[in-house]
Amino acid sequence: MTNALILHANGTNRDHDVAKALTLAGATPEIVHLNQLRNGDRKLGDYQMLVVPGGFSYGDSLGAGRLIALDLQTYFADEVQAFVESGKPVIGICNGFQALVKAGVLPDTTLKVNTRATLTFNERQHFECRWVTLKAASDNCAWIKQGDDLIFCPIAHGEGRFLLSDPADLAALQANQQVALTYTHADGTVANGEYPINPNGSIGDIAGICNKAGNVLGLMPHPENHILPFQHPRWTRGEQGQSGLKLFENGVRYAESL
Repeated sequence: MTNALILHANGTNRDHDVAKALTLAGATPEIVHLNQLRNGDRKLGDYQMLVVPGGFSYGDSLGAGRLIALDLQTYFADEVQAFVESGKPVIGICNGFQALVKAGVLPDTTLKVNTRATLTFNERQHFECRWVTLKAASDNCAWIKQGDDLIFCPIAHGEGRFLLSDPADLAALQANQQVALTYTHADGTVANGEYPINPNGSIGDIAGICNKAGNVLGLMPHPENHILPFQHPRWTRGEQGQSGLKLFENGVRYAESL
């Protein structure tokens, strides 16, 4: 059984949603506060999976995900580095994605201030809360597989626009199979930056990226909020499918294979 650590900080609010998704996927999740790790009550290395969930950690003071990123860099750099390099699966969702990028875990694990990539204010300068369609775009990510069904799930963020300091780096991410998920039309055709299909203006319609090894995934949308049929916004009209549960099942299956 895969033991999954769900990292909690003050302001985190999607931890129980992720716990439900992981339970349905066959894992044993545990929500662990950062202070439990700092105090030594829990050890990251004792778990087979790390999840940094969504919410507004530390009230998004100094920027979304910034302070929890500093925690990862300051107090847990060695543990996080060892966890990632061991090949164990890691996922950061929404605020968790922001934290992984700003901590230097993504696109490549350096645990230094990231000057290569960032997640910043949405192009239209307002909070976006809507449902989006995601398509797997990488053959090298443990959490997804090209050919998986499209994922239909919600977003809820004000700082979800993925940008690169050098736009030429987009080609490198694509070549390295690090563009994991993209925003698409409902039929899977490319968004080409069209709003609101691409809701935040991310370069390359990027909804999620992974590291070169493929075991770390970060994404802005919330697949954990569409894991049951009745969560589909039009389920009373008979519509269903394209849930986010498959993503978690892939992650758990990968963890069990290690």
